[in-house]
Formats: sequence, structure tokens, C-alpha cells
Amino acid sequence: MKFLPTSGRSKQRGFSLLEMMVSLVILTLVMAGVFLQLNTAQQRAAAEQPKVDDLQEVRDFVDQFFRDINQIGDPNSRMFDTTSGSWSPALASPLVNDLRMAVGLVKIDANEIRFEGSVNGVGTVQTIVYKINGSGTCGQCMQRSQADKVTASPLTGQSTNWGTEVNDVVTTPIFRYFDTTGTEITALPVDISTVAGAQTIASVKTVQINLRVSNPSVVDRQTGAAIQTSFEGEVSLNNCSMASTGFPMSCN
Repeated sequence: MKFLPTSGRSKQRGFSLLEMMVSLVILTLVMAGVFLQLNTAQQRAAAEQPKVDDLQEVRDFVDQFFRDINQIGDPNSRMFDTTSGSWSPALASPLVNDLRMAVGLVKIDANEIRFEGSVNGVGTVQTIVYKINGSGTCGQCMQRSQADKVTASPLTGQSTNWGTEVNDVVTTPIFRYFDTTGTEITALPVDISTVAGAQTIASVKTVQINLRVSNPSVVDRQTGAAIQTSFEGEVSLNNCSMASTGFPMSCN
């Protein structure tokens, strides 16, 4: 038996140059899309972390504000018999000046609030101030001052001790105030130096705070603008103010 040799080669075929080029183009487009998504994710991550840090800083500051203002007007003359002669040393006149008495709200403004209360929890009255550029050295800082009250005018006779702050604040107004009927108090500033002002101060029931910070050190790569973070809050006051007598207050 004879075997005839096969002639010719098996019919096998590879990719043509055109097909390889098309495949390479498709692969390049796919990889470009993947890298674009990764770059976008990195940009978002780079912008989000500073936002988280800024939000935590603002949240801590606002929480401090809420803790402070919840002690407003404690203790004050409405809690004691001020007609007794047993006070030693004798009570100051007027009573709002006495270092043992917390007036409550002293001044309200769009970017400032001043009040008195025992924020350290031991009965000592402190003067608390939240104000933009309170120290006069930081134009975009929301600053907090806490100092023991002395026997003097709550508005003009108290010292300040600036400490905690939030930088790069761009909000205005920061504070909004509402009376017991829910009506916003817009004629600001108001303080206890006049009868009308004292009555307005005594009528405040709700305080809103809105802090928005713009971090100039971190730019959002997508928008090209400095990243911003906002935090809002609202507190309802037990406002037993000493500022006005014979006036219906929110605590009554």
C-alpha cells in the first residue's frame, strides 16, 4: 500500500494588519476611559477629604456654640430673692452689672452674639462672645471668647479672651434671630443699652447659625474653585433675660 504525500499547506489565517490596528485603537480607547475614571475618582477623593475635615471643624465649633447658649442666663436674678439683705458683698446696682448674675443675651447682630451664663457648670458667670474678627487680627475668622464676668456693664465693661475659631468664613449673615411668634428680628444690631433694645433682646426665642467656609488651600480640580463647606443649625432658647422687667419673655 502506498501513501500519497499531501500537497499544499493547511489553510490557517492570522489577523491582518488592519484588524490589529483596529483592535489596538479600541483597546487604547478603553484604557483611556479607565484611566479617565480613575483620575476623576482621585480628584474627587482629593477634594472630599478636605471637605470632611472642614465640616468636622465647623461642626465642633457649632456644637460648642449650642453647649454655651444652652446655659444662657444661668444663674440670674429671677432665681433668687434679691430683696434680701443677706448678700455679701451687697448686690451691685443695677443687678445686671453684678458678677454673680447672668443677664442672658446682651447683644445680637448678623455676625456677632454676646451673652452671659455659667458655661463651665460650677456657677461662675462667664461672658461669651461669638464674632467675626473679634480679635481684630483675622478678617475671615469666626472667633469665640470666654471670660469670667466682673461687676461692670455686661455690654461695655467686660474683657475678652479670644480662643477657638473657624477660619476662612465667607457666610453673611451668620446669625439670624426669631421672636416668640416666629417673626425674624431684622433691625440689627440690638443690645441692652436701651429700653426698646432690652425688650427685643428679651423676646428672642430662636437663634439660627449658618457657617460656610471656603478653603483657599485646596482647589477643586473639576471646577477650579476653592472648596466650600457649609453647616447650619438652630437652637431654641429658654430666654429668661434680666435685660427687661415686666415684659413677656419666651420662658414665661
